Amino acid sequence: PDETPGDTTVGFALALRVWTKIGLLGFGGPAGQIALMHRELVEERRWISESRFLHALNYCMLLPGPEAQQLAVYIGWLLHRTWGGVVAGILFVLPGAVVLGLLSWLYVSYGTTPLVSALFFGLKAAVLAIVVEAVLRIGRRALKTRFLVAVAAAAFVAIYAFQVPFPWIVLGAAILGLVVHRWRPKWLPAVQIKTEEGDMHYVVDRQLARGDITHLQPSWKRSVRTTLVLIAVWFAPVLFAAWWLGRDHVIAQEGMFFSQAAVVTFGGAYAVLAYVAQRAVEDFGWLRPGEMIDGLALAETTPGPLIMVLQFVGFVAAYRHSGTLDPLAAALLGAALTTWVTFVPSFLFIFVGAPYIEALRRRRELHAALSAITAAVVGVVLNLAAWFALHMLFEDVIEMRWGFLTLEVPVLGSIEPGAAMLSTAAMIAMLWFKLGLGWTLLGSALLGGAYWWFRFGQ
Repeated sequence: PDETPGDTTVGFALALRVWTKIGLLGFGGPAGQIALMHRELVEERRWISESRFLHALNYCMLLPGPEAQQLAVYIGWLLHRTWGGVVAGILFVLPGAVVLGLLSWLYVSYGTTPLVSALFFGLKAAVLAIVVEAVLRIGRRALKTRFLVAVAAAAFVAIYAFQVPFPWIVLGAAILGLVVHRWRPKWLPAVQIKTEEGDMHYVVDRQLARGDITHLQPSWKRSVRTTLVLIAVWFAPVLFAAWWLGRDHVIAQEGMFFSQAAVVTFGGAYAVLAYVAQRAVEDFGWLRPGEMIDGLALAETTPGPLIMVLQFVGFVAAYRHSGTLDPLAAALLGAALTTWVTFVPSFLFIFVGAPYIEALRRRRELHAALSAITAAVVGVVLNLAAWFALHMLFEDVIEMRWGFLTLEVPVLGSIEPGAAMLSTAAMIAMLWFKLGLGWTLLGSALLGGAYWWFRFGQ
């Protein structure tokens, strides 16, 4: 760590470097990104305590949009107020946006890019190890009672086997937590009314104990002002595109459509995928059937949230329907506007809602509800890990249905031996030998790339 246990502040320049690192290494979707932030900010640097990290994560999981990016904005706001959240949120997205923009150009120009597949094959194996480590670490700390273990297990079964939408799982867990708080309070961990001595090892908690942090207090005037400013920032480019190019131009349509998608889609990128694919392919005719999956594959090979697949849609749609604009210029504008309206709402949700969530943190009823939600989140992250492992380690996965039950089952003979060996090696390196994250990612990428080219000869 760059700080000693006695440090009481985090320099903005240091935070800038750390958020850049997280943005560059944020592979593997929300599970991998949450794991990476937990490792960097809680375990290694001790900037934020476990309880405060999970409290922020619970709120972000309730929101539409990319929960991992919202968590970065939340923690950046805790550390350095509004500008800290702005920098954290932008750097979380920027590296992936640049890389995916380049890949999108290669896609529309040359089709699939086997070189990218080769380079990132091994990287996914390391991400799987990071996700597994995060599930184990967060689970040990969050599941403090048998009741919470049962909630986590129920959440995993509900979302994995019965395809229950995530908002319903969260709502059910919150209600269950309140009921248990009323009738069986011993099934829940004791509420932490004061800062525990162990939390004093974390920078944010030390600052709060000394009264150095004041921006956590809610203010309705600030909330109204922030809401008006961010709504103006959100829609100004959309209105300008409609005025400049006309409301029927594809870029203006993208601005309005993806603004709507940003506030109605819960459950992460895979929930967004089904909604956007139907509208973009069937209703608007922006993409051809199957191209949405190609975009998701490209988004999975880049750092940043998987919801970046929407940038791919914006790029390809504007490239093919550029009108009077140069196709590449239209594609860049479409991708930029799509990315803008997808992620700006996250800043609005955090900057307006986070002060109130922090103010309610010590309420016993809220603590009970959030404890149950935290347990459910562990089950959901485990589901993400299982989905990622299933599609990483096996080439063929079939879907089996029995009534309300839906299971994805791997074809045992389709196991990818290289992926299995690399994932096992990465887990041993991280969990047993405590190899650093950077070295694990680098080694897995090089070994995976070599294996891919040796096997497929591409």
